[in-house]
Amino acid sequence: MTIQINQVMKKYGKNISLNETNLAFEKGKIYGLVGPNGSGKSTLLKLITGLVFPTSGEVKVNGEAVTRNTSESVAYLTELDMFYDTFTVQETVDFYASQFADFNRERASKLLSEMRLDSSKKVKSLSKGNRGRLKLVTTLARDTDIILLDEPFSGLDPMVRDAIVKSLLQYIDFENQIILIATHEINEIEPLLDEVVAIYYGTVIGQEQVEVLREEQGLSVLQWFKELIQNIEEVS
Repeated sequence: MTIQINQVMKKYGKNISLNETNLAFEKGKIYGLVGPNGSGKSTLLKLITGLVFPTSGEVKVNGEAVTRNTSESVAYLTELDMFYDTFTVQETVDFYASQFADFNRERASKLLSEMRLDSSKKVKSLSKGNRGRLKLVTTLARDTDIILLDEPFSGLDPMVRDAIVKSLLQYIDFENQIILIATHEINEIEPLLDEVVAIYYGTVIGQEQVEVLREEQGLSVLQWFKELIQNIEEVS
């Protein structure tokens, strides 16, 4: 399983969201996509899942060009809240199970229990933290080769963030899946990552193995990212 981003540019009108981007992702690794809001992280995930298409260049999953159908085999947690408020938690799970053939109901039940979500509760009555938990349940319950998480910690309290990290560690197949986590909250995901990609307003400005950063350069991911930004600003 591989993801290839070849000379990809994505424009919305006159605005360039990604500029001549080249990246490759392989199974068995957790990748962090870091950068400020509006840097192009979400656009990159949408390109991989087939929700948007490049203005130029190509996106391939396992050697095949991404199409609308790619979303059927990619588990994508969007930053947006896409639930139906009138559904109960269980009805929401049932709906996702009806939409995706790879949905694992047994895993979803375990996740609901671990996340302490009441299946009978209406979605509209859930706190933001519990809605975040439910988003993770519907994503991790799918048996897919690719998991894309867009700002999974956004606006959530530390206890919810800890629950998300615990679930990721427990339910990810580290040998066979590709995991991409896009976030501007860098410290939260550093312990999970194998590699980090820094994106700054549409341009990839760095890619590094996290272990190399720590052991050879003595840098945290956040320190590394800040140095990259500082170098760019000094040059400009």
